[in-house]
Amino acid sequence: MRRFIRRHQPPACRLTPWKAAFGGIVAMAACALLAQLVGEPLLVAPLAASAVLVFAAHESPMAQPANVIGGHILSTTAALVVAEVLPQSWWAMALAVGLAIALMTLTRLTHPPAGADALVVTALHPGWSYLLFPIAFGAILLVAAAVLIHRVVPTRRPYPLPIEESGGA
Repeated sequence: MRRFIRRHQPPACRLTPWKAAFGGIVAMAACALLAQLVGEPLLVAPLAASAVLVFAAHESPMAQPANVIGGHILSTTAALVVAEVLPQSWWAMALAVGLAIALMTLTRLTHPPAGADALVVTALHPGWSYLLFPIAFGAILLVAAAVLIHRVVPTRRPYPLPIEESGGA
């Protein structure tokens, strides 16, 4: 039973939770401000979930820029295709999520919050412009904020993670 309730994350330094919170505030505020300026929606729940990963678990492979941006774009594209060819239904939503998972896994761009994009798209049928605003633009803005916050705020940490040289992969 203990293995189910054991916390696997190492303890964070005392400033890490506050830096993560600050990063989330900055990123979501930037999305909200830009949404107002351009008159397009940029605040969507999956991007807030991505903010948790890029600021609080930035060393995770699933929090790296390619995964954040690529995962959101793949998941949304898969769902837009499903929404285009199938009627709105529970099974179309399930299919879109499964397809998004498969595509992210195949391309090694897995980003769990992006799976929620498939549900949002198949539930709302927002149209293809949704891929640009809020998804691609929001994901890029979030990654840019993470790069800046991780390099400037005390307790500097590498983000994105450095590329490890491999011998022949």
